[in-house]
Amino acid sequence: MSDEDYVYDEDSGEWLPASELAAKRASSDTIEVRDAVGNLLADGDQVTLIKDLDVKGAGQTLKRGTLIKSIRLTGDAQEIDCKFDGIKGLVLRAEFVRKR
Repeated sequence: MSDEDYVYDEDSGEWLPASELAAKRASSDTIEVRDAVGNLLADGDQVTLIKDLDVKGAGQTLKRGTLIKSIRLTGDAQEIDCKFDGIKGLVLRAEFVRKR
């Protein structure tokens, strides 16, 4: 038997070892961002657009197949932040991109 302290988990209603509860809470804090086909996205990935998108305020249309380099996750499960020539502060929905 270990000397580890047990703590009460209010979500499950069980007594768990403190290290197990800490690992459970850490894994629940991470947000998974998935592209249109279900691939997991991460910071720095390259994505391709799967649909023509009109960019509000820029007067441009990003065409299907356009490569976006070095994305950043925003903390929202459906939004990614990226840079593209001539467009500042571009935020795309993950449902319109595919991981390259």
